[in-house]
Amino acid sequence: MTRLIIRIAAVCLALGVAVAAAFSGARWVTRTAVEVPDHTASAEAGAYLFAAAGCATCHTAEGRDATPLAGGRELATPFGTFYGPNITPHAEHGIGSWSDADFIRALRQGVAPDGRDYYPAFPYASYTRLSDADLLDLKAYLFSLPAAAEPNRAHDLPFPFGFRPLLTFWKLLYLEEGPMAPEPGRSEMENRGAYLVQAAGHCGECHSPRNALGAPIGDMALAGTEEGPEGRAIPNITPHRETGIGRWSADDIVFLLRAGMLPDGDFVGGGMGEVVSENTSHLTEDDLRAIAAYLQMMPAVENAVGASDDEDDETSRSDDDW
Repeated sequence: MTRLIIRIAAVCLALGVAVAAAFSGARWVTRTAVEVPDHTASAEAGAYLFAAAGCATCHTAEGRDATPLAGGRELATPFGTFYGPNITPHAEHGIGSWSDADFIRALRQGVAPDGRDYYPAFPYASYTRLSDADLLDLKAYLFSLPAAAEPNRAHDLPFPFGFRPLLTFWKLLYLEEGPMAPEPGRSEMENRGAYLVQAAGHCGECHSPRNALGAPIGDMALAGTEEGPEGRAIPNITPHRETGIGRWSADDIVFLLRAGMLPDGDFVGGGMGEVVSENTSHLTEDDLRAIAAYLQMMPAVENAVGASDDEDDETSRSDDDW
């Protein structure tokens, strides 16, 4: 209850700050027309990006009989319970009526075709970094799949988090819109890894601690959190030698992403198990190596997550934490 009160107070404070910033001439959230690039979309390339982004995990309900990508997956958070929407090409219940511009706007600006703001449980703050070409390829792949006539389930959010107009101010404070550019000074492999981790894979959405408004804390990127999805502790994956993965080799990282096995021989479970099966195990060797290279070059952040006092960093976490 105390944390809920703090979050409500933070929402009210942020609203005041955002309004003041808007009237002082600060950057406003864009709702401009989207320029669709001249690009011949490839469903095949989109299928690869679909795997890299792990779309199936959040947009398919649990259970063997669940219709792929028809929505209904439950995501419990400190702000309420969200349900992944139907992203099949069904014209009424899915995204079948979306134009290319609608699709780009949704993933880059977090805005629905009808003008509503999306909640950041949909990780558009990461997807905004994807290139226009990748976004159009992803749309081409999704539109090549069977349509499912399953209606979306409404989110279950307590006041004031269900008050959607507040999202405009959240974006003003935290959304940095636009595709990701290569960082000078990094190798091509490191930049590719950064793109896969920050944009496509949106790893920071789960592996970074968040502030009272639910925004990832910038200087703690990928440092793990005790309040991950479904209330699980999510491990530190920065190269800190004691609390992160600083003792892991590149081969260790690649093998985890390909097969789900930790350096100590245990296998990941829970949400990370799904990430491996639905996402990272489908990536090329080069891309897995790029992810490893990027994770190893990141700043090491000390943040012990889900660890006991008498165990080593590699064995102190439950395999479900991964």
